[in-house]
Amino acid sequence: MAQSQEPAGEGARAANDAERLLRRLEWTVIRRLEGVLQGDYRTLFRGFGMDFADLHEYQADDDVRYIDWNVTARLQVPYVREFQEDREVAAWFLSDLSGSLDFGSQTVRKRMLAAEFVAVLARLLTRRGNRVGSVIYRGTGMPPEGALPARAGRLHVLHLLDRMLKPRAGQGGARTHDTDLSELIAQAQHAIKRRSVVFLISDFVSRPGWERPLGMLARKHEIIAVRLCDPLESEMPDLGMVVMQDAETGEQLFVDTHDSGFRRRFAKVAAQREQALREALACAGVDCLELSTHEPIDGALLRFSRMRKQRSQLAAGASLAGATARVVAGQAS
Repeated sequence: MAQSQEPAGEGARAANDAERLLRRLEWTVIRRLEGVLQGDYRTLFRGFGMDFADLHEYQADDDVRYIDWNVTARLQVPYVREFQEDREVAAWFLSDLSGSLDFGSQTVRKRMLAAEFVAVLARLLTRRGNRVGSVIYRGTGMPPEGALPARAGRLHVLHLLDRMLKPRAGQGGARTHDTDLSELIAQAQHAIKRRSVVFLISDFVSRPGWERPLGMLARKHEIIAVRLCDPLESEMPDLGMVVMQDAETGEQLFVDTHDSGFRRRFAKVAAQREQALREALACAGVDCLELSTHEPIDGALLRFSRMRKQRSQLAAGASLAGATARVVAGQAS
């Protein structure tokens, strides 16, 4: 009898945790982001459907992708198409919740950082009638939990968070499952039927081989890699003799962090891993949003939004200059 009551108690506790987490973020991070972004989600997503509405002369902040070249050639002045936007977006959160996400050098662990990110983005989207879905992965050899279909509403967001925060039956003790992100990506390929915005949330501590499947997924969907990190993973301080344990395999190692040579080698390997990850994501055509356990989520999201906006403006300026040069060359001939 006691065994049958334990899962119910855990489920109720996870549901309460989800409600508290979402309520806290709604009063702090979500409210602030809505005020700053003012609904301009184009800087975060490019997955909106659109219907043609009108034409207007090109302005500095217009998207160069919508220049109407036929009209521009006839009038000798750049014109862009205006669209009536379909605000409904389907967003999917691919959450890597494997053992390495239990790490955090201070009060926030990467696992909670992932839940906070999903809570913020899912609520921002569903407040405007958009739909969110989820695929959760807990490690190689763990049974798949099944995809949570994309739906709208606050209750659906709570259901999604409840699944992220609820521990699996039998979970606990030393980890024995490593990570293979290609398994998570394969689950997403089967679950996501229509074009969507997809957030791949992970620390990317994984077996190799996930890069190619990610590139294939990016051909169908807009992918944003959300990398969870902690400063202690890139630079080891002088802590003396410490015992380190692999969060996924449980393997332990006794190391002397007072050794400056060890700290240099640690930093070098971390930098090489960082460079390899950036190259892999760039090769797949995927933008990367970095979330640190030592930084508030809203600051990282606003920085990512500004980066995308600036890049879009630079691309628009370069493309417009090229188009102008072609028009001038055509007139001269």
